[in-house]
Amino acid sequence: MFQSAYDIVKNSTYRSPILRAHCEAPPRKLAAAAAADGDSCEFGSNKYFLLCALGGIASCGTTHTFVVPLDLVKCRLQVDPGKYKNLMNGFKVTIAEEGYKGLAKGWAPTFYGYSMQGAFKFGLYEYFKVLYHDIIGEENAFLWRTSLYLAASASAEFFADIALSPMEAVKVKIQTSPGYANTLRQAVPKMMGEEGFNAFYKGLVPLWCRQIPYTMMKFACFERTLELLYKYVVPKPRSDCSKGEQLVVTFAAGYIAGVFCAIVSHPADTVVSRLNKEKGASALDVAKKMGFGGMWQGLGPRIIMIGTLTALQWFIYDFVKVALRIPRPPPPEMPESLKKKLAAQGKL
Repeated sequence: MFQSAYDIVKNSTYRSPILRAHCEAPPRKLAAAAAADGDSCEFGSNKYFLLCALGGIASCGTTHTFVVPLDLVKCRLQVDPGKYKNLMNGFKVTIAEEGYKGLAKGWAPTFYGYSMQGAFKFGLYEYFKVLYHDIIGEENAFLWRTSLYLAASASAEFFADIALSPMEAVKVKIQTSPGYANTLRQAVPKMMGEEGFNAFYKGLVPLWCRQIPYTMMKFACFERTLELLYKYVVPKPRSDCSKGEQLVVTFAAGYIAGVFCAIVSHPADTVVSRLNKEKGASALDVAKKMGFGGMWQGLGPRIIMIGTLTALQWFIYDFVKVALRIPRPPPPEMPESLKKKLAAQGKL
């Protein structure tokens, strides 16, 4: 699958100088070009997609685990607003009842679940972005690049959530059902005994409803924000920025994207949190019971959490690309063929 993707990206808008060398020069010159550019792999190769997946593991697994205390309180605000009044009160009540150790509940399923999700999310996003580019062609890929980002990210997240769902169910059960189980090893057999495999996948559809819009916003908003920052805010071209300066721009674009991510995905997130606490209930049952207003419980803490989370994820992902010398194509530019067409029509 990945090799076929490599074959179709030779003329991609997102191609790197290495790939151009591969298309236009003999193999011996390709090796020299790759060494000169310092990249560890060719853009669109199997190794490229696998390294991007590795970056996704580092990006998602670490960041979600880092914010487990905030996520725990956010989930409890959603499922029991009568007991947990607000963010600060949620922390106080949790610490009073369970000690500081209680804030780390659910860290193991969080780490394993979101590491698997990150591998699929980022690895497949890069794959689908290249694949869909080939389907619509170079000119349309530039003109409709926002739609391309949306389609690629939605496709990637569909598969990523299948990997995430079991550990997400375990995490929420541990965090929102005091006394049920304290660890991953305690929770999994107990959930399996009570509801079978359904316990781990009953929240998949609402998880898709939460994560697919979230990821579409995360990738499309990030890509376009990054493009706009380099065009209107950063005082010099990306190629003239140091790696450190580029990472700062990445973090800023990631935080902006994260705020929008939190808003569009929050109602579904609340339903997922409540659904995994209540046995036998469907997502529709939970949504009706909560009402429209109830589905927005905990939005404030989630904006803080997701904004920080998304910014850190993009920063870590880009940092891994720099550290592993993975090709990092610049924001797409208008193809020369399109420039000529628009110039001929007097639109450029």
